[in-house]
Amino acid sequence: MLAYEQRFESQGYKAIAGVDEAGRGPLAGPVVSAAVILRQRNFKNRVDDSKVLNESQREKAYQEIKEKAWVAVGVVGEKVIDEINILEATLLSMRRAVAFLNPHPDFVLVDGNMSLGFNIPYESVVGGDKKILSIACASIIAKVIRDRIMSIYHRKYPEYGFSRHKGYGTKSHFEALKRIGPSPIHRMSFAPLKGVISEHTKKQGSKNRHFCF
Repeated sequence: MLAYEQRFESQGYKAIAGVDEAGRGPLAGPVVSAAVILRQRNFKNRVDDSKVLNESQREKAYQEIKEKAWVAVGVVGEKVIDEINILEATLLSMRRAVAFLNPHPDFVLVDGNMSLGFNIPYESVVGGDKKILSIACASIIAKVIRDRIMSIYHRKYPEYGFSRHKGYGTKSHFEALKRIGPSPIHRMSFAPLKGVISEHTKKQGSKNRHFCF
């Protein structure tokens, strides 16, 4: 998984960052991006696309990555997501992660197929989290941080089950939304939310009519 880093190092780049995000698809919570520059490249724990690792594997890899790399994180919350859309919010979170990284990279490898508008050289690589070690590390950092954020939100809004589904549109999540409506951290611009809110409003109106005299 080091072929990309080695190729750009051979071109003279010294600080190559891998960037990835977590949380584009959920109905609630922030989108989180991480930027990682490797100091060491040998890992005892499995480092791979975060989606193919279980929670325990991600946590172990997370700790080792923090010990062996420079790491920065960019977070964009649900209110901004609703204002500028999820794609723009994702790009903003990536730019923030890169801007916060110290040392600053001179080349960036990004998972996906997006134009980030960086003022430094970069390359987008589809499936980069499976091909490039620094991007795989970034995917793990972003996923672990976002999961921890959603677990904190779970303590504030336990009725939605955020600690289990992390804001994704599971059956139990939709059932909670239909029953009690959205929380302050739900992404109101997302199409599934609009349908659920409409259904919840109708139910509430129906309940209220029973008490009208």
